[in-house]
Amino acid sequence: MKQNLTKLIYNKPFVYSLWFGLSLFMVLKGLLTHQTFNNYLVFKHNFLNTIHLHSLYGPQPEYYFDLNHYGPVFSLIIAPFALMPDSIGVVLWVMFNAFMLFKAIQLLPIKQNQYVIILLICAHELMGASLYTQFNPMVTAFIILSFNFIKKKQDFWAALMIALGTFTKLYGIVGLAFFFFSDNKLKFVASFVFWSAVLFVLPMLISSPAFIVQTYHDWYYDLIAKNSSNENSGMQDICVMGIIRRVFHFPGFKNIYVIAPALVLFGLSYLRIKHFKSTQYQLLILASVLIFTVIFSSSAESPTYIIAFAGVAIWFMNLNRPVTGFEIFLLVFAIIITSFSPSDLFPRTINREYIQAYKLKSLPCFLIWLRIIYETLARKFAEKEALTV
Repeated sequence: MKQNLTKLIYNKPFVYSLWFGLSLFMVLKGLLTHQTFNNYLVFKHNFLNTIHLHSLYGPQPEYYFDLNHYGPVFSLIIAPFALMPDSIGVVLWVMFNAFMLFKAIQLLPIKQNQYVIILLICAHELMGASLYTQFNPMVTAFIILSFNFIKKKQDFWAALMIALGTFTKLYGIVGLAFFFFSDNKLKFVASFVFWSAVLFVLPMLISSPAFIVQTYHDWYYDLIAKNSSNENSGMQDICVMGIIRRVFHFPGFKNIYVIAPALVLFGLSYLRIKHFKSTQYQLLILASVLIFTVIFSSSAESPTYIIAFAGVAIWFMNLNRPVTGFEIFLLVFAIIITSFSPSDLFPRTINREYIQAYKLKSLPCFLIWLRIIYETLARKFAEKEALTV
């Protein structure tokens, strides 16, 4: 029985079918039930507004509800899909996001076929992001790819991934945390400056210089306004600060009271300089970055957790074997509360009255993040590491 289960979870056709099939199912189901893909329409009009010199951040209720919060560079990413009929563009958009994250995970410097388990652990969370046609899988891919490129001494391309993530949704800036793993830090910095300049100018090719400069100015104030509104949002604020605000009935609790000590803890991870070349240590930092990006962001909503859950999966597959009962508990706790609580597989009443009400989706990831910080400070890393592919 155990042997058959092991064969199943390492079975690539089975896992690939789940990874791509669940996402495809969700978007096709939406099309067949005439679902309005609001996020996709927001993305599409980022491009249309850019080429027509129309403000990217004003309301357009005739096309979609909610607001766009993405930078003008995003218009270039969505452009090929926006030019297609919506029914085709939305399907290809969802699948392209799934493919980008698939490749990023596949290229991780881990033991052969371990990436298959990471895909399996994240498949349900990816399905949730695909349901809302989210960009978050690609943001996750940008972060992981920046790590992979640095690991392969390809700093020029690593810098591009970080710049792309930053100029579209800001989250990508966290890739700079891998700076210390670069063997050519000057090239890394120069490459980041180069790509930042290129991406700043690039949208001007489909718009105008004056409009794009104004758009960056508007984006800055849009993000400030969004951050202020997140704390009282029912959809956002799924983070550690959100738990505190709801559990202790403290709506005025300031993010900085949590983010500041969290940054200190994260900084402590870099004290073990002699292990900077250890792949195990580097993967811990990658997992920490992915989780940190979400659980300490008041902008985090349920579909954002594909970013954090990739960190959870990478952490688990990077553990020393055999894993402990406590480590298994943390993973199962995260799968149940973080990944499955919004789904029909979880009791709706408990989800609505406790998980959603108190923003508890972030709790398992927070506990795992604390465990990762401990491991970066205390784990004994192997002097000679196994070959990875």
